[in-house]
Amino acid sequence: MNKMTPERTMLADSVPQKDGRISVPIDLLVLGVRLVEGLSVVLAGGVALYLWAQRIPEVEFQTYTRAIIGGGLIFALFAEMLGSYDIDAHFSLRRAWQRVMMAWGMAAAFMVIMGFLLKASEDFSRGWALTWFASATVMLLGTRAAMTLWMRRMKRQGVFNSRVAIFGAAAQGERMARYIRGNQRLTISLVGFFDDRQDGRVPMVVDGLPLLGTSDDLIACIRQGHVDQVIVALPWSAEARIQQLVAKFAMTPVRIRLAPDLASFAFLHRPLVLLGDVPVLTLFERPISGMDAVLKRVEDWALTLGILFFVWPVMLLAAIAIKLDTPGPVFFRQPREGFNNQPFRVWKFRSMTHDECEVDGIRQATRNDKRVTRVGAVLRRTSIDELPQLFNVLTGDMSLVGPRPHAASTRAGGRLFNDVVATYAARHKVKPGITGWAQVCGWRGETDTEDKLVKRLEHDLHYIENWSIGFDLYILVRTVFAVMVPRNAF
Repeated sequence: MNKMTPERTMLADSVPQKDGRISVPIDLLVLGVRLVEGLSVVLAGGVALYLWAQRIPEVEFQTYTRAIIGGGLIFALFAEMLGSYDIDAHFSLRRAWQRVMMAWGMAAAFMVIMGFLLKASEDFSRGWALTWFASATVMLLGTRAAMTLWMRRMKRQGVFNSRVAIFGAAAQGERMARYIRGNQRLTISLVGFFDDRQDGRVPMVVDGLPLLGTSDDLIACIRQGHVDQVIVALPWSAEARIQQLVAKFAMTPVRIRLAPDLASFAFLHRPLVLLGDVPVLTLFERPISGMDAVLKRVEDWALTLGILFFVWPVMLLAAIAIKLDTPGPVFFRQPREGFNNQPFRVWKFRSMTHDECEVDGIRQATRNDKRVTRVGAVLRRTSIDELPQLFNVLTGDMSLVGPRPHAASTRAGGRLFNDVVATYAARHKVKPGITGWAQVCGWRGETDTEDKLVKRLEHDLHYIENWSIGFDLYILVRTVFAVMVPRNAF
C-alpha cells in the first residue's frame, strides 16, 4: 500500500472510532427469541398441567409431558416457516404478533388433527388443552412484546449497527446512502464515502456524509478496525474498475457488497431470484398463477355449483317475469374484454327493451334510464341480472371474484377508459369477476366522471396484488350485504 499523505491521514482520522459500546450480533438475540418462545410454549403446557393435576391421573403425566414438548417443537417449526424470526418481525410488534399467533394457531390445529387421526384425543383433558392454548397465547404475546421493545431500544442505541463505508461518491453512491438512511429497518451506521477521484470531480460532502479518502485510505480504515462493511457503488458498465477494486478489497476481512446500478433503484422492492447462477430482478409476476390458479379454479367451480343449487328457482322466476313483461329473448349476450384483453361474451338477463340492447357503441345505464324495463329495473337493483354470469364462470371466461368486465367502448367523463388511465389494461391480468373489491367498496355503476374510473382501477389493482382465497371469501360475504343494500345500481 502507498504511504498515506497528511491529507489522507486527516481524512482517515475523521472516521468514527469505536466508542466502547458492545456490539451484539442480532442473530444471537434472534436465537435467544427462538429459545424463549419455544420454552414459553412448554412452560405454558406445564402450568396448565399443574392447574389440572388433580383431575389428571398421575400415571398419565408422562404422556402429557411428551405432548407438551412435541407442541413446543411443532410451534418452533411453524414459527420458522412463517417468518416469525425474520428481521422485519423483530422491530414491528404488529407483524411479530401476527406471525407468532398464526404459528401457534397452526401448531394447535395440527396437534388437534393429529390427535383425531391417531385416535388419541380422548386421552387428553380438554380443559387442560384449552388452558394450555390460552396461557401460551398470553405468554407468547407478552414475551414477543417485551423482546420487540427491548430490541427496538437497542437498535436506537446502535448496538446492532455495522459501520459501513460506501466507495463511489457520485450519483449512484448518493442514492445508496439516501436509501440506507431512509430505511428504518436496517442496522447500519454509515461512516462516509471513499472515492479515488480526488481532482474535484466528486464533492467533499455527499448527502451530508464526508468524503474520507481514496481506496488506500479505506483499506487503512479497515485495517484499523473502523469499518465493518464496504458497499461498492460504481456504474456496472465500469466492469474492469469494479473487478480491480473487488480484488483489492478482497484482501481485507470485511464484507464487500456491490450496490445496484442506477437503473435498478427504480425496482428496489422487486424480488431478486437466481436464473441458474445468474441473479435477476423479477419486475412483475404473473398474478394468480401456478397452484394459486388451480386453487382459484377449484374455488370458482365449487362455489358456483353451490350457488346455482340455491339460486336456480330465482333465475327461473326471473326468466318467466322477463318473458311476461316485454317481448324478446330472456338472456342477453354482450361482448366484453377478459383475461389478457381477450374478448368474450358475457351472459346477463335482459333488463332493457329488446330494440335498445346494444352490442356496439355500448352506453352505460344511467339513473331513470328509459331503456330499462319494469322487470329489468328490479333485476338490476337486486343484481339478479348478473346471475347468468355463473355460466361464464363454469366455462372459464370469468371468476366469481375479480375486476368487473367492461365493454371496450365504455367511457368515463366522455373518454374511453384506456384514454383516461394509461394502466387500465393492467386489470386484465386476471379473469374478470361477477363481483369485485371495487364493487363492494361502492365503486360500481355508472362512471360518469374520470375520478370514479380511477378509484375503481385502484381497487381492482389492489385486489390483483393482494389476492388470496380468504380475500375472495371476504368479498363474497360483503357482496351479499351490498346486494341487500344496493348503491349506484340502476
